[in-house]
Amino acid sequence: MPIYEYKCQDCGTKFEKLVRRSEGAELVCPSCGQKHLEQELSTFAAHSAAPSPASEAPMCPSGGPCPTPGMCAMNFN
Repeated sequence: MPIYEYKCQDCGTKFEKLVRRSEGAELVCPSCGQKHLEQELSTFAAHSAAPSPASEAPMCPSGGPCPTPGMCAMNFN
């Protein structure tokens, strides 16, 4: 079952929902209970099988290579 992201057109609440095929028509906003929802584009993470060279790795505020590239909020620009 996929997880979808939605935004309520009435109150602006954004939420995620694990949706079964039969449940799609029954979705309502968890904040206001309305059915005026827009499905948002979801982002995903992918990991490479080969590690990148240290010279290409993002730098941490400490000045060294990041031990967890892509996982640290400091690396998002």
